[in-house]
Parts: sequence; C-alpha cells; structure tokens
Amino acid sequence: MNYDDYIDKIPNFPKEGILFYDIAPLLYNQLAFKSIIEEIAKNIEACKPDLIVAIESRGFLVASALSIVMDKGFLMVRKKGKTPGKTISYEYQLEYGTDLLEIRENINIKDKKIVIVDDLLATGGTVQAAINLIHKTGASVCCLAFLIELAELGGRKKIEDKVKDFNIFSVLKY
Repeated sequence: MNYDDYIDKIPNFPKEGILFYDIAPLLYNQLAFKSIIEEIAKNIEACKPDLIVAIESRGFLVASALSIVMDKGFLMVRKKGKTPGKTISYEYQLEYGTDLLEIRENINIKDKKIVIVDDLLATGGTVQAAINLIHKTGASVCCLAFLIELAELGGRKKIEDKVKDFNIFSVLKY
C-alpha cells in the first residue's frame, strides 16, 4: 500500500514557510490505518517491548492502536500541566526557552522495555526528551517508531549520536 497517498501536504501551515504533513486522511481510511499499524507492529516486535509509550498528541492515536494490535499497555507522555496528580518530569531546551514532558508518578515502569511512538520525527528534540524521561524512571527504550520522518531536519542523526542501542523505524520518509 502506498501510504503517501493518504498524507496531505499543506503548505504554509501552521505558519508561513512550513509544510504540514496531515495524517487525517490516513486515520480516516480504516484499511490504510490498519495496514500501517500492522506494519509498525511487525517492524518493532523484535525488540520485545513491554509497553507502548507515545508523545502528545497525535502520537497517542498511533500508539493506542498499536498497543491493541501488540497486546501491550499504553502510557502517555504529556506536555506540562496536562497530567493529573504527581508526575515525573523532564525539562528540555527549545530554540527559545524550555519545555517540560511528564508522566504519572504512580505508574511504575521501572525495568520495562519501552517503544516510543510518535506521528512525526523532525528535529528529534521532543523524542530525545521523552527518551530521557523514560530513562529517569528506570525503564529502557528498545526502539522508536514514527509514521513520518522528515529526514532533512536531522532528527534521526541527533538521536543516534546520543543513543546507539536501539532501532529507529519510520514508515514514510520525506
């Protein structure tokens, strides 16, 4: 199946000069969505994850479907202030300032093998922060999976330069 047929490219969104890759048509087509989830599952099953973790918010859509197909639990990595109760957090640098990722403190993932899932790999900053957050809990990341990778932005290289002990899988590369 050519998944590229189900990705709309929207110029100048959300601002001038940005080309937005919209996964809505892929999600709308149940056959394409099911097929891409099965392809991701096939490509990450060798790392034998205990848990599927996703980054807010479109990553949740992919990871929740993936967790059902793989019969694994699903944990949300949320942006600052979106997680109720006590949290474990990780602050990271942005181009202009900092941001914070959080998970719930009362969900014990220590010693678990984690796959981190998101819809898009761009510069790699947010996923690197998610990796650091997972490591902070005592869990380990066994692989990363993305629907789309924007290769020219160098996110894969940035991640591989810091961590070399897991695989990175992307279905589509632009």
